Amino acid sequence: MYFCVNMTDQSFHISELSDLPRIAQQFVNEMKGKKVFAFDAQMGTGKTTFINSILNAMGIEQTEGSPTYSIVNVYDSPAFGKIYHFDVYRLKNEHEALDFGMEEMLYGGGICLIEWPEKIEQILPDNTIWVYIRKNEDNTRTITVKNDY
Repeated sequence: MYFCVNMTDQSFHISELSDLPRIAQQFVNEMKGKKVFAFDAQMGTGKTTFINSILNAMGIEQTEGSPTYSIVNVYDSPAFGKIYHFDVYRLKNEHEALDFGMEEMLYGGGICLIEWPEKIEQILPDNTIWVYIRKNEDNTRTITVKNDY
């Protein structure tokens, strides 16, 4: 089965967890200089699992899981530089994100992978790539990548 991952309004289907490494690698191959990715999905749909697969595809062998309590995990990749994995679920608003310096990370040139981005949508860069993960009735997942800028 072939999965097409293109950063311009493409969707792909995950039927098994074993599909994730291949899909994550295709996602990374298509990033091409894009820096900020907002992952929109309901709780338990697979945001963290997909992001960890992306981090693995970027050469990060030891991921720390979701930064639910720390808000951000920072990784250094020889090939990609600074990578920030945010989970802003616990934030009440954009002001809390600004208070801990998130804006500097969003606009600092590193790659940002953000869970629960709707909580901070007003401070996201205009060129943010939105990644929608939806759980289907048959327990598979559909991932849609939107490049609206």
